[in-house]
Amino acid sequence: MSSPAEWYNSLPPISKVYGTLCLLTTAAVSLQLLPIYYIALIHQEVFFRFQVWRLLTNFLFLGPFSINFGIRLLIIARYGVQLESGPFNRRTADFLWMMIFGSLMLLVLSIIPFFESFFMGVSLVFMLLYVWSREFPNANINIYGLVQLKAFYLPWAMLAMDVIFGSPIGPDLCGIIAGHLYYFLTVLHPLAGGKLILQTPKWVHKIVAKYRIGAPAYTPAQPANNTNGVFRGRSYRVGG
Repeated sequence: MSSPAEWYNSLPPISKVYGTLCLLTTAAVSLQLLPIYYIALIHQEVFFRFQVWRLLTNFLFLGPFSINFGIRLLIIARYGVQLESGPFNRRTADFLWMMIFGSLMLLVLSIIPFFESFFMGVSLVFMLLYVWSREFPNANINIYGLVQLKAFYLPWAMLAMDVIFGSPIGPDLCGIIAGHLYYFLTVLHPLAGGKLILQTPKWVHKIVAKYRIGAPAYTPAQPANNTNGVFRGRSYRVGG
């Protein structure tokens, strides 16, 4: 059995860094080492006082230490890790771009009064959960040992639980919208014969390559001409 340090070191880079930053930010706020006001998404401060760091720091706070915080951190540690080490294996740039694109969409949605929030981290985590549920739709999920369902329905089950427990549904809906938009543009639309609109920018690939983030991208070898049979293997999205 691996030690906690070995488990932590084995995590893929983007999920590991994001989860760690969320944990450290929450700890700093709880210990009153970091005033929560200075990391909140306050549009007036961004646009009129040019406090642009708020566009990033608001994604790092998942709420105070509580059961809900633990669930959100668990989503990153389980579903985010499975997503990054599964369909996005050796595609660190694509996974990073998904996080960047999702964050940008959430910032746009935050302008709408219904979705307005000081912290969009919960929505970003929910976006990860939504994309994971589309990549692993047939996985069996057990919720609190009471309900078993397919992963495809997990985001909606989590949304229903928030309604039951009286939590705001705006952050969850934001995550679903951002996640579906990403999945539609990178998977559903191209599968339907449309053009791949949302490709990972070259500058993201350059950042990943420059700082050697994650495993090197996999470049499949060119297959030799074979007239005796046809290879049919599992395919993954590329450049998305």
